[in-house]
Amino acid sequence: MRVAIFGASGPTGLLLTKNVLDTGHTVVAVTRHPDQFPLRRPGLTVMGADVRAGTALRNAVDGADVVISMLGETYSVKRIDLYSVGIANIITAMQQANVHRLIVVSSTGADPAQGRRNTPWALRLFGSVITRTIGRTTYVDMRRMESLVRGSGLDWTIVRPSTLFDHPTVTKYVAGEVDAEGIYTARTDLADYLATLISARDTIRRAVVVSTTHGAPTVLQTLRGEPFRTT
Repeated sequence: MRVAIFGASGPTGLLLTKNVLDTGHTVVAVTRHPDQFPLRRPGLTVMGADVRAGTALRNAVDGADVVISMLGETYSVKRIDLYSVGIANIITAMQQANVHRLIVVSSTGADPAQGRRNTPWALRLFGSVITRTIGRTTYVDMRRMESLVRGSGLDWTIVRPSTLFDHPTVTKYVAGEVDAEGIYTARTDLADYLATLISARDTIRRAVVVSTTHGAPTVLQTLRGEPFRTT
C-alpha cells in the first residue's frame, strides 16, 4: 500500500514511517522541511508541504491508499488552530484525489467523557490540570478536528493516545474501543498500533484509544523530561 503521513518529521511520525516501510508499504512523508527529514530509504518519498496552505496537499495524497494525520502542536494558552485548519485542507485534498481512508491522531484529552481505568489519583489530577490550563486550547482545536473528520464522508478512524513518552520498545499496550488505562502512551506503542490500522477495516468510522500499561513514567519524571507536545 501507499501511505501518506502528515507530521512524519515528529518523533512518533518517524517511528511510524520506519514501521510502515519495514512492513513493505511505501510511504510519502509530508513535512514543511523536506531537506531536514532524517530518513532516506527505498520506498520512501519525502515531500514538502504546509497543511495550512493546502496548495501542495493534492500531490501528497494522490495515489495513496491510506492517509495518516499526525499533526502536533506545543501546548499554549494562545488560540491553536493547526489541527482543524490542517485536517480541513487534508480532507479537501483527499476528496479531490478520490482517496477515502483517513487515520487521524487526536488525544484522550479531547474527549471529556472518556473513561479511564487503573489511574492513581495523582495522575488523574495532573491530567485534569493540563486539560484545563495550558492544554485547553489544544483540546478545543482537536475537538474541532474530530468534528470535521466525522463529517468528511471518508473512511476515518480517530486514534486517541494519552500523554506521550519515549520508550525503547513496543509494550503490551491496550488499544481499541475500550476505556483508556492510566494517562500515558509510549510513542512506540502508538506507532505500532497506527501501523496495524493501515490494513484494518473494523475500526472504520470509530474512535479508538491506545494506552501503555507497563513502563510508563511517573508524573515527576514527565514534568522533568517530557516536552508539552502532543505527537
